[in-house]
Amino acid sequence: MKSLILGNGLRVVYAPSPTNTVYLGLAVDAGTRDETDEESGMAHFAEHLSFKGTSRRTSRQIITHMESVGGDLNAFTGKEETVYYCTCQKEHFRRAMNLLFDVVFNSRYPQEEMDKEVEVVIDEIESYNDSPSELIYDDFEAMLFQGHPLGRNILGNAERLRQFKSEDVAQYTQRLYTPDRAVLFVYGNVELNEILRRIPDNMLSDARQHVVRAQTTRCLTPCERTIKKDTHQAHIMMGARAYGGTHEKHLALFLANNILGGPGLSSRLNIALREKRGLVYTVESTLTTYTDTGVWAIYFGCDHHDANKCKRIVKKELQRLCDAPLSAKALNAAKRQIIGQIALSYDNFESVAIGMGKRMLHYNRTQTKDELINRIQALTSEQVWNAAKEIFNPENLTILEYR
Repeated sequence: MKSLILGNGLRVVYAPSPTNTVYLGLAVDAGTRDETDEESGMAHFAEHLSFKGTSRRTSRQIITHMESVGGDLNAFTGKEETVYYCTCQKEHFRRAMNLLFDVVFNSRYPQEEMDKEVEVVIDEIESYNDSPSELIYDDFEAMLFQGHPLGRNILGNAERLRQFKSEDVAQYTQRLYTPDRAVLFVYGNVELNEILRRIPDNMLSDARQHVVRAQTTRCLTPCERTIKKDTHQAHIMMGARAYGGTHEKHLALFLANNILGGPGLSSRLNIALREKRGLVYTVESTLTTYTDTGVWAIYFGCDHHDANKCKRIVKKELQRLCDAPLSAKALNAAKRQIIGQIALSYDNFESVAIGMGKRMLHYNRTQTKDELINRIQALTSEQVWNAAKEIFNPENLTILEYR
């Protein structure tokens, strides 16, 4: 894996892949967290509108440019980034590079396209609102980061979106879509010199912007909230703020969370709630990492009359992890499981490529699979226990229920 920084601040990260397919993209340091209060929903809306026409291409030309050769162009918006990415065969690499830079840096955001696309995004919002098992994650983060942009819904709201004009989107992207706030990532059998040759000349000028991102504090008073919903099940989230991506305890918490409620059916929460008692269909414990903070959360859905019982069981499992360190046997088993999960995840080449880009964007570093595995192997039972005690403490839980 190689990385470098161009004179204008654009970062490039590259790694060879074992196939003839190339995965590439531009990760931009512009997400929900970077919006002003008046721009709520702008990051996601700008991502949609970037496909609606540039100074060189119409929206139809954009959507067919890669599909006509069997490739793909897509994008997504997060709280701290917007990522545009392509998948193509090696022989179409130049085509993909030209399209990516055009869409990200030359979009025009025509008002007539905005007026149509805003209704598409509002339909997306309404669809999301119809799914309580997804909506509850946003409402939970709003509780954890009340008054901070990280607590803001990525999609925004219909009333605000309908007020946006073409010049508002242009102003937002001019402020945040600059080379020094972007990372070009390429995972494929393309020479680094070829990658650099395909960067458009107009991207080599210096257009840096100094943008200050609002920071968070770890101080938070645990609270409980119930929202009345006309749903068949009770939907419940329990959790707390967690470590940021650079925190020394982050990896230990990552392992502890996998033991507690990771993707495997053998997780402690799945065994306690589903296998032993049949109280839930789905239970999961997730760890969302931002640069300077994070969110640890347990989600499950259950019959309304089982909600309190399920919460007591969850707290009991949390207390187990807080009471004593893992035995050597349990620690080794946990490491073996998560290392296997990581190894399998590296077969998803698109995910590997996007991970490369986001890691360089937020932390200015690369990390290979072997480096990550070695860090996990070095974790001690004491380190995992200390992270669990600090974050999993049942007395510090924030709880949200849809009842």
